[in-house]
Amino acid sequence: MCFLVQLVKNEEQFQQKLADTVLQEKNVNVRLARSLPLPMENDESRPRIDLVVFIIHLTSELSFQSAETSLKYLDPGYFQGKVCFLVTNARNVSVPPERLVSVRKLAASLHCPLLCTEDQTTEGVTTAAHRLLAILKVAAGLVPMATGLYSDIDQQKFE
Repeated sequence: MCFLVQLVKNEEQFQQKLADTVLQEKNVNVRLARSLPLPMENDESRPRIDLVVFIIHLTSELSFQSAETSLKYLDPGYFQGKVCFLVTNARNVSVPPERLVSVRKLAASLHCPLLCTEDQTTEGVTTAAHRLLAILKVAAGLVPMATGLYSDIDQQKFE
């Protein structure tokens, strides 16, 4: 069985590094997109996507807006454990704190996991890939008694 991860990001350098690292795992394919919707060509032969990952670069307002816009093109079934957000540059002092809060609110409202990662180092990319593969296993139903749905019990502090 082969699993498919769709990485969505409007800036490509980290996206490609992450894809290359994830592809080292057997039985995993990765598709890259700058945004959704995906082109209609080959739609009928497109394989099932097991996990959609929105990569948000916090120093770019456009990155967050692109993710927000793309969300409306996903089938509602994906929000049942098959979507996750991956944030880069969360520690950057030039990032307005409310931007991370906005991403956290968005992820919590959709019950999707939110991962923060370092995108400038090989170790950061490798760690992100391992975390995404763990989420992929849950999303694909390979982890018994586990769900990909995320519930933030501290959601009130974001409101």
